[in-house]
Amino acid sequence: MKVKGFKVTMAALVMAGALAGCGNSEEKSSDKNGAKAEELSGTLTAAGSTALQPLAEEAANEITGKYPNLSVTVQGGGSGTGVNQVAAGAVDIGNSDVPSAEKIEDKAQADKLVDTKVAGIAFSLVVNKDVQVDSLTEEQIQGIFSGKYKNWKEVGGNDEKINVINRPASSGTRATFEKTLMNGVKVNDGIGTAQDSSGAVEQSVNSTPGAVSYLAMSYFVGDKKESMKTLKINDVEASIENVASKKYPFWSYEYMITKGQPKEAVKGYIDYVSGDEFADKVEEMGYIPMSELK
Repeated sequence: MKVKGFKVTMAALVMAGALAGCGNSEEKSSDKNGAKAEELSGTLTAAGSTALQPLAEEAANEITGKYPNLSVTVQGGGSGTGVNQVAAGAVDIGNSDVPSAEKIEDKAQADKLVDTKVAGIAFSLVVNKDVQVDSLTEEQIQGIFSGKYKNWKEVGGNDEKINVINRPASSGTRATFEKTLMNGVKVNDGIGTAQDSSGAVEQSVNSTPGAVSYLAMSYFVGDKKESMKTLKINDVEASIENVASKKYPFWSYEYMITKGQPKEAVKGYIDYVSGDEFADKVEEMGYIPMSELK
């Protein structure tokens, strides 16, 4: 009987150990981002697109609140900067409004980069509030930025000089503008001025009579909602519904780019940005969740 008792005791211990193992496995199981909770630690750096920067910063704040041992630093600089810095190993993640192949300077590095779509973003044309135009066609936009049209009366507006505020060549927002709206018509950099940051664009457009430029719709959230006059394109507003239904042309995916497949904490952060848990915040901040674009 003692032998039997010993066998029963051992069986109980084995069962208890198995149950304890299950509990431990649950604590260490992969979360919905594909990374173990206790492994989301370390220091990550991201740089690039100023259009994506606010979303990347908000995601960094939220995910580091969940995982105190994780630190995420986000900087701007433009899509070209982000792509080339991640290719050079200077940052962990390059944020970009366009695929990395469109911005990589060292083409030998192109095959090493992995682009992950994390959100969509719509852009809008913006004008000084004295401009008496509410919508432009794609042909009119091409004419304005190529220098063909020099006065607003040529596109249905008031008799006033058109002052173009361009984005620099390194800008991913400009690359999207050229790809989706200019359709091969060359932007004339000899007219108007150029501004790199969204804040500088806002200031220039609002302070320059007859000015026109373009900004990401993510800029128009919170107290910025009524800060500028935005235009429709082909009488269609920039909205999630119109982008998803392909009625509105001026938009792009936002990419987080890594050198090789993202792993561990880098993967956890990128998956968090594009995942369902963060989707409401993505929309609240003026971006388009990936669930709306699949």
